[in-house]
Amino acid sequence: MKSFWLSVCFLGLLITQANGQRQIIDKIIATIGGEFVLLSEVEEQFSLMEAQQGVLPEDARCNILDQAILTKLLLNQAKLDSIIVADGEVEEQLNARIDRILTYMNNDIQQFEEYYGQTIGEVKEQFREDLKNQILTERMRSEIINNVTVTPSEVRNFFNQIPKDSLPYFSSEVEVGEIVYKPKVNAEERQKSIDKLKNIREQIVSGEATFEEMAARFGDDGSARVGGDLGWSKRGNFVPAFEAAAYKLEKDEISPVVETEFGFHIIQMLERRGNSVHVRHILVKPEITENDLTLARNHLDSIRTLVISDSLSFSVAVKRHSNKDVQSYNNDGRMVNPATGNTFFEVGDLDADIYFTIDTMEVDQISAPFEFTGPTGETFYRIIKLQSRTKPHLANLQQDYSKIQQAAIQAKKNDYVNEWVLEKAEATYIDLDPMYDSCPIIQKWKQDRSVTIRP
Repeated sequence: MKSFWLSVCFLGLLITQANGQRQIIDKIIATIGGEFVLLSEVEEQFSLMEAQQGVLPEDARCNILDQAILTKLLLNQAKLDSIIVADGEVEEQLNARIDRILTYMNNDIQQFEEYYGQTIGEVKEQFREDLKNQILTERMRSEIINNVTVTPSEVRNFFNQIPKDSLPYFSSEVEVGEIVYKPKVNAEERQKSIDKLKNIREQIVSGEATFEEMAARFGDDGSARVGGDLGWSKRGNFVPAFEAAAYKLEKDEISPVVETEFGFHIIQMLERRGNSVHVRHILVKPEITENDLTLARNHLDSIRTLVISDSLSFSVAVKRHSNKDVQSYNNDGRMVNPATGNTFFEVGDLDADIYFTIDTMEVDQISAPFEFTGPTGETFYRIIKLQSRTKPHLANLQQDYSKIQQAAIQAKKNDYVNEWVLEKAEATYIDLDPMYDSCPIIQKWKQDRSVTIRP
């Protein structure tokens, strides 16, 4: 298993099953400088794609080999250019990928080891060199295109070269700003939660009840059904207050009440292995009363009034009053479209509550506060500012400059990579197995005098 499909392996797909269904007599089918491609790599990738997509086109193996050769060319040049990848960086990415798989397995290390037939350390050892090569390849590609920019005249030329009948038609798009406010728990409900957890802790410590029993009865999150067990986790996976309390604990010790943005917890350390901890907790969420919600709505409405009256700019209001944990806080209140990475939304892609809120709004108008539910089920309030709106239209430089600019940059990057590939392929020893001579897409690797074809 090699680097050009390593990322997919780490997502926990059943590659090993696909491999077990075919017997491959392995051999080198391509040599690129000091790197090579094995027949098994192409077949394994083919099997994986077949499992995901069903019937594949006839030239699928040709395309897989073509991409593998390109990857090896990048890797070969990265090594020639002495590009450095620190061992710590490789280890960090290995840990992150292993942690991602463990998340799907409820952080059950035993399940992981039974599924893969190896310990975590053995899996890491198996993939370490491949991951390092993958990082080298990505770094080489980044170096090729890192400084690619386009001037306004290049953007115009790129746009003018698009045939008029091929111009894209853009639907109506909007830019939306928001100020998000989380209702505050009143002092009485806050103290109720603290007292409740203290009482639970006392019952556990005194032996009147077990931690698992009390978690199942009183826990306010999904872990309650498994006795509060959070499985194994590494540093950085918990919010800071929770993590700081957890890592201070000795085996079997139960923490005092800990407050986080999710509510109040008591935590028990079950086991620790180096930087990994296995803990369980009981979470109690204070009740948000109707009065708390009313206060939050009125608070946000008062901010809206200040902005509308020009006593406070929307930008300053975001920094002073919006929730710091939402993405828009660091973007001057502008929401980012996760599908595109920019701030433009087709109206149909907006959440329903935002869509209906802005439907009758004018640009620069600010909505009344309205309630919404966050990713963890908590109640928030937001006000929305409609910052821009376009009508459906054919692409043009006036309305769509940033999109056309990004397309021009991408096209220029592609040209840079293609030129680089031609240059390096001409200067690199490439030896290809004749079993792929019928692949049209492979012919480009055979055109230069430096490319050797086996007789």
